[in-house]
Amino acid sequence: MKQKQLILNERPNGLPDERTFQFEDVEVGNPEAGELLLKTLFVSVDPYMRGRMSDGPSYIEPFEVGKPLNGGVVSQVIESKSDQFDKGDIVTGHLVFQEYHVVSDNHVRKVQTFGLRPSVALGPLGMPGLTAYFGMMHIGEPKAGETVVVSGAAGAVGQIAGQLAKRAGAKVVGIVGSKEKARYITEILGFDDVVEYKEGNVAKQLAEACPDGIDVYYENVGGEISDAVWPLLNTFARVPVCGAISSYNLEEGEYDIGLRVQQYLIKSRAKLQGFIVGDFQADYKEAYEVLGKAIANGELKFEETIVDGFYAIPDAFLGLFSGENIGKQLVKVADSE
Repeated sequence: MKQKQLILNERPNGLPDERTFQFEDVEVGNPEAGELLLKTLFVSVDPYMRGRMSDGPSYIEPFEVGKPLNGGVVSQVIESKSDQFDKGDIVTGHLVFQEYHVVSDNHVRKVQTFGLRPSVALGPLGMPGLTAYFGMMHIGEPKAGETVVVSGAAGAVGQIAGQLAKRAGAKVVGIVGSKEKARYITEILGFDDVVEYKEGNVAKQLAEACPDGIDVYYENVGGEISDAVWPLLNTFARVPVCGAISSYNLEEGEYDIGLRVQQYLIKSRAKLQGFIVGDFQADYKEAYEVLGKAIANGELKFEETIVDGFYAIPDAFLGLFSGENIGKQLVKVADSE
């Protein structure tokens, strides 16, 4: 049986386009002892994938030209040759982007969805949720009465990071790009205030929203938005650096040069720490327990933006850079049986 697979056709210079991606037909294959045949239900597209499309040095190997893209996938077991999984089980893992998989049973794990859609395993109970948890709680360490600012606040990571800070008793200000997102984080998620960067004068908006300065800045965006944050950092502020999506699609020879931050870091004695979620593998159980309990009882809210069809993956990925999504951006490939 043939199936579709998404490969990296060529490395992009700047924003990826239709030449970056290509669909190919490949064989599905049959499972052997200790293996599973999986049907893809949901595919996750994430900003970090843009870095893997380039071949510069990074914390993770780049995608290979002519080889399939890969990332977070939720699947259903169609056939099991393993004593660890049954037909019908919902599983998740880091897999290539194709419609079916034959994998060893140690490449995936069963999903606990708490009665929600299986896609929750790619959002608040997946990499974005873990990233929000460790960045905010292990590096940001918000305290009651402090002021926390989250950029990209309506995104997959930002929506969870801000709510975790609220749970800790902090005042939370989100930075977003539209009135719809502003309403979402304040009316649904309970953020205390919001800065809409497309309205202009981010520095003025931020200063008005944070009259007592900023104690924690959860960094998802970089660029001019972050330039407005540095002068407002309080003494011993903490800055977990999760991402810098504003600079991901710079063209060759183009550099993201903004405000020089050193003077502000020295003055505030702030802690600026970059991280990736894999740094905290030893604490995954802790995070899953906290996030799972909060999601199950409705304390942590989240949104998903879902588009349909395997062929929609490139467009869904590109939508991340134009701010189309609220919450986690996902592609629904098939229904569960």
